[in-house]
Amino acid sequence: MPQGTQLIVGLGNPGAEYAQTRHNAGAWFVEELADKMHAVLRHVTQFQGLHCFTQVHNQNCHLFIPTTFMNHSGQAVQALASYYKIAPEAILVLHDEIDLPVGAARLKFDGGHGGHNGLRDIIQHLGTKQFYRLRIGVGHPGNSREVVDYVLKSPRKGEREQIDLVLKEVSKVLPLMLAGEYQKAMQQLHTTK
Repeated sequence: MPQGTQLIVGLGNPGAEYAQTRHNAGAWFVEELADKMHAVLRHVTQFQGLHCFTQVHNQNCHLFIPTTFMNHSGQAVQALASYYKIAPEAILVLHDEIDLPVGAARLKFDGGHGGHNGLRDIIQHLGTKQFYRLRIGVGHPGNSREVVDYVLKSPRKGEREQIDLVLKEVSKVLPLMLAGEYQKAMQQLHTTK
């Protein structure tokens, strides 16, 4: 059985002006999880991000939100993973995904970055694609030229509610991921909806 998740990374951009934008969907999950665990995410200069070490479903786990901008997420993730000697396959990265409809989430291991600059930078800094990603659907603007503008805007109220609902579904399968039961987590997550 593969080792379980030891580091949960939520991608986003730092600063109040980005906090509610689609690009920060991964960070929303980690903020909420820390809140639920009564854990405090503190800024750690050495890792360039908000970090805490806590128990999630009786498993020790690092929660992390890089505070570099999205395109430089990799240097932050690599700094933390290398300091705590966390293998790439024990890392779960949550990020927004325009190729999935709003309210969908997909768990995958390995693969390319699909044009996502945060993932591109993480792959480059870790020197491998062998880590887990949880893709949070935010929908597509319909025109590829509008993508940058679209992800840097807040979702409409109904969309945000759908995203919040799917993040609750992700929370339900988190114990499986922490235990290394990724196939079960995928089955459960991919059959909700």
